[in-house]
Amino acid sequence: MSFEQVRKDWTTLGAEDPLWAVLVDPDKRGGRWDAEAFLELGRRDVGVARDQLRRLGLPTSWNRVLDFGCGAGRLSQALAEHAGEVVGLDVAAPMLETARGLDRSGGRISFVLNEDPDLRSFPDGHFDLVYTERVLQHLPREVLETYLTEFARVLRPGGVAVVHCPTRPMRTARGLVWRVAPAPLIRWAQRRLLGYPAPMRMTGVSEERVAGLVAVHGAEVVEAAAVDEPETHWHARRYVIRRRPDA
Repeated sequence: MSFEQVRKDWTTLGAEDPLWAVLVDPDKRGGRWDAEAFLELGRRDVGVARDQLRRLGLPTSWNRVLDFGCGAGRLSQALAEHAGEVVGLDVAAPMLETARGLDRSGGRISFVLNEDPDLRSFPDGHFDLVYTERVLQHLPREVLETYLTEFARVLRPGGVAVVHCPTRPMRTARGLVWRVAPAPLIRWAQRRLLGYPAPMRMTGVSEERVAGLVAVHGAEVVEAAAVDEPETHWHARRYVIRRRPDA
């Protein structure tokens, strides 16, 4: 699967059922997510991450933040409560349209369409915080790994990235499907059997690989907290990554 196919799929998802596509819940399909409840979950998730950063002695408020794969903006909204400026970046224009409609930040969020399989539109050292959750898992491995390297590049020295990324499928029946079924079969099943407007791929990467990729630009993994989600049938980690002050 190519980056362009991912853009096409998420444009379809964003046009047909954006909030459900961001937080898949069978009871919320067909536009049944309450917008305020959706945004409250964003505040909860950012609160968990801020608690983790506080425990590690790292900043919990920032000047400039990148919300990578912002979707409908639930995390951008929460991050804006603790930042001077948030850039919400996404590949799907309909998602960004929804995010702008839900924006309560008073102009502190800029929602930007991402048309590149990298972050070339941002200079080195541009952000104090890069935040991404349940996004990298939907990308082809090559693109996923490129973005991990790019996160470290666009962090200022001493800046931090909070990165959610799966590692491997669980040892469950559905996890076994993710391990052995060919990608075209999974895409077909999601469309024809589960009724998804467009398929959602899953990709994992090991902790060791994450550490190696961010080290290219002088960053290091400070913590890799287990955040396994049984509903996805994947093991995952929330990484706190810090660019060294001298990098």
